Order: sequence, then structure tokens, then C-alpha cells
Amino acid sequence: MTKTAFLFAGQGAQKLGMASDLYEKYPIVRETFDQASSILGYNLRDLIDKEEDKLNQTRYTQPAILTTSVAIYRLLQEKGFKADMVAGLSLGEYSALVASGALNFEDAVALVAKRGEFMETAAPAGTGKMVAVMNTEASLIEDICQKASIKGVVTPANYNTPAQIVIGGETEAVNYAVELLKEVGVKRLIPLKVSGPFHTALLAPASKRLSEVLDKVTFSDFDIPLVGNTEAKVMEYSDIKALLARQVKEPVRFYDSIETMRKLGMTEVIEVGPGKVLSGFLRKIDKSISTSTVEDEASLNALLEK
Repeated sequence: MTKTAFLFAGQGAQKLGMASDLYEKYPIVRETFDQASSILGYNLRDLIDKEEDKLNQTRYTQPAILTTSVAIYRLLQEKGFKADMVAGLSLGEYSALVASGALNFEDAVALVAKRGEFMETAAPAGTGKMVAVMNTEASLIEDICQKASIKGVVTPANYNTPAQIVIGGETEAVNYAVELLKEVGVKRLIPLKVSGPFHTALLAPASKRLSEVLDKVTFSDFDIPLVGNTEAKVMEYSDIKALLARQVKEPVRFYDSIETMRKLGMTEVIEVGPGKVLSGFLRKIDKSISTSTVEDEASLNALLEK
């Protein structure tokens, strides 16, 4: 029996003009963008199409990706696709919450606009960095981050695949960790173009402010299981607010989350939203899981032909 998981893109997947062809063609996509614009107080579609600098600024990136992802999700629903379970990478968890029935879209837009603003101000651009460490045991990376912590904050931030773990923190401490990793023979270390050291303790101020906002948001119980980033377990209704507050300052456990979804019987994945990052991770985690991506008309048609 096939069980389909929808996975939702995170920050970094944004691109100029994303989903513009779907916006032109499908009323449900237009309605979703109009809804978001009226909540945000600016024309989100215009920003995505014309303002690349803003699109890459966290406070705008987050509502832009959320809206794009939810618009595509709603279109897939119209086309008869149904998820048996959902998850999202970091910001993508909010799109997953909407798809799971736990959060309504209007609340999600307002929430991620604030989340983006809090994350941007907690770690202003240039105060930290993130580096992807390739083909290295998690335990070794954790030990080295521990040693490098004498220079400041540095910890694993994203467990993307067993062969790609991202570390993040204060620039000096991350640079020292990179030196130590090279000394033990790690060959591939890739600095990431991100606006801040997300999912590290440097985001504690954002976590605190987010938690105050989350207190005022009403969540519903889940219609389908959502596997959360922070614990890589099926999220319980009673834990939603606490987990979302922790999520910005704690590591994303993506490959453990995929393992949890496999145990729930997942046989195929549709990546919803801009980019193909998560499908790429999946191929590294387990080639046997069939994956599709939907980000524009061409990829939608490819899925429909499947």
C-alpha cells in the first residue's frame, strides 16, 4: 500500500519569480497569495517577482516560502493528491502545520512574518556563520564542536543526511571548529550562504519572543501525523507551541525524521514548494523512496503524468 508524505521546503529555497506560472494559471494559487498580501500589508507576489534583495531578507523570505508552498499544496489538493503524513525543514514545518490541519493559513502567515523578523534581529547578518560538514560521523562533529566551544557558540544545527551535517554559531568558534575538523582529516567543508546561525543557541532571544507570540495563537489537533524537526517524532497537539519555540534554537533532525516516517509506512514523497533540496537529501538517505517535486507548472505536469 502506498503512503505519501508531503515534505515542505525551508529557507534558502527561495528564488525570484517562484511559482509565477502557477499564479498566472490557477485561481487557488492567486487566492492564496492575495490572502497572504492582505495579512502582510504588502504585495507579496510583486516582492517575489521583482525584489530579489528583499526576497533574501529573512523577514520577507519566510512568508514568501510559506505562501508559495501552501499555494502549491492547495493546488495539489484540488488535483486530488492527499498526504498521509507531513514534515517540513525548519520554516517548512509551518507549511506542514497548515497541511496537517493544526494551523490555519492566515495565522501561519502572520506567525512566520514575526518569526522571520525575530530571527533576523537575534542574529544580525555577519554575526555568525554556518558550514556544511560532509562525509563525517555525527559523533566526531559533536566532539569537535564541544572542543571549539572555548571560542564561543558552535554546535550542529542541521542533521540533513548522514553524510551532510551543518554546524553553526559565532564566526570565530565556527572557524576554529573547521580548523579542528581539517586537522582530523575532514576534506569537504562548505560555507553556506545563510543570513544567520539558525538552530543554534544564538537564536535564544528569537525563541523567547516567538514563544510569547505563540501563546496567543490557536492551534487545532492534527488531521494527519506531522513529524517534527526538533525531536524527529510525531508531534503531539499539547507540545506544538513548546516545540516551535525550541525549533529556532535547536538542531533540525531531518534524517531521523525520515526514518520515523518510514516506520509510519511512508513509501513515496512529494516535495512541495520551491527547490529540490529535500529530494536531494532523500536520495542520500534512502534511494528506494520514490520522490517527486512540485514547484512550477512543468514539475506539476510531470507528477500528473506519473
